[in-house]
Amino acid sequence: MYPTITVSFAQSIDGRIATAGGDSQWISGPDSLHLAQGLRRDNETILVGINTVLRDDPLLTCRIEGSRSPARIVLDSRLRLPVDSKIARTSATYRSVVMTSEPVDSRRARALESLGLEVAVLPRAGEGISVRAAAAWIGERGYRSLFVEGGGAVITAFLRERLVDRMTIVVAPIIVGKGIEAIGDLAIGGLDAALRPSSIGTRRLGDDLVWELSFDRSAPAGKDDGVA
Repeated sequence: MYPTITVSFAQSIDGRIATAGGDSQWISGPDSLHLAQGLRRDNETILVGINTVLRDDPLLTCRIEGSRSPARIVLDSRLRLPVDSKIARTSATYRSVVMTSEPVDSRRARALESLGLEVAVLPRAGEGISVRAAAAWIGERGYRSLFVEGGGAVITAFLRERLVDRMTIVVAPIIVGKGIEAIGDLAIGGLDAALRPSSIGTRRLGDDLVWELSFDRSAPAGKDDGVA
């Protein structure tokens, strides 16, 4: 049983979540940043890929006063999570899981576990971790909701596998040009195969436009290439 899965990201008008050099803080305005904090508050787990951690070193906690923080999950097929990252250093306070796949560097695993992180070894798919296995692992542990916060490869993998229930897209009035795409290849050959979510509604947050969407999970899944 999978949890309810929500994906959210902030992008420029031309569909970039970061510049070509990886700069992504902050594409959206302050009101939209508060929206992201609300999504962290409202979901029991939050998931990002290792590249997001290596680039931004996020804490992934909820900073809304009086709110709980979700359990933090990092997809990291090669156990590259730094022991001095914010997630690792605070894992004794906030439940934190690093999902990896075989072969496992046992020395690295022990170092992370000694800090309080749980190391979960999941099946591979292609060159990385199966996102279906990741979603199932989360659901099997009783978590009812998952917030996928990034980055682009992780978002793409969840969409490709038709695992997304809801999506919140924040579009900021800036143009980046060449940069990192929010969503990559979904192996869609023609418009008849395109994903067509239902619009829940749109609203303004400061200068940003927020688009709320819902998805039908019964659509056929694509190839699970995994997340490295």
